[in-house]
Amino acid sequence: MAWDTEGTKRRILDAAVLEFAAHGPDGTTVERIARAAGVNKERVYNYFGGKRELFASVLREELAKVARDVPVESFAREDVGDYAGRVYDYHREHPELGRLMRWEGLAYDEEVPDEAARRGYYARKTAAMEAGQREGAVDAGLDADHLMFLVLALAGWWTAVPQVARMITGAESEAEHARRRASVVAAARRLAEPGAG
Repeated sequence: MAWDTEGTKRRILDAAVLEFAAHGPDGTTVERIARAAGVNKERVYNYFGGKRELFASVLREELAKVARDVPVESFAREDVGDYAGRVYDYHREHPELGRLMRWEGLAYDEEVPDEAARRGYYARKTAAMEAGQREGAVDAGLDADHLMFLVLALAGWWTAVPQVARMITGAESEAEHARRRASVVAAARRLAEPGAG
């Protein structure tokens, strides 16, 4: 019987997302990831190298997913508020991404895995904001890179600190999520509105 290499890699990555999101790169073990994936730990080492390399692979894949699922080309043509709402939805549906990003911030003092490539992804988002500013669809009072960061923060912070969101706005419910999303959309639009800055 042939070994399903791609299926095994997928199971390892899926298990690693959950383990790293829950415990961070320093708080989990390759053995625990392998056990959750139903493989021996040698498979993890063979396919991904060490734990840090596996963490980098997990982040690379999770960031590729959000880039694919929540694309943006130009805020000259796309509404900043709609984009912020889609980012909010993504983080709500995939809270592991925010946890992984926070663990990365705690685990790495300097450059993070794949930083050069990731700078390129963020540069494209900033370029979308700059395009909106050039066309007059987005306020130019804030630098495009800062405005892009602020929009992402508006959309993602709810799942980053759910306990704070709960204490300020009340228990999670569909009605509360709809209210939060509406606030994210409105706030992003106000930030980007021409003449706002």
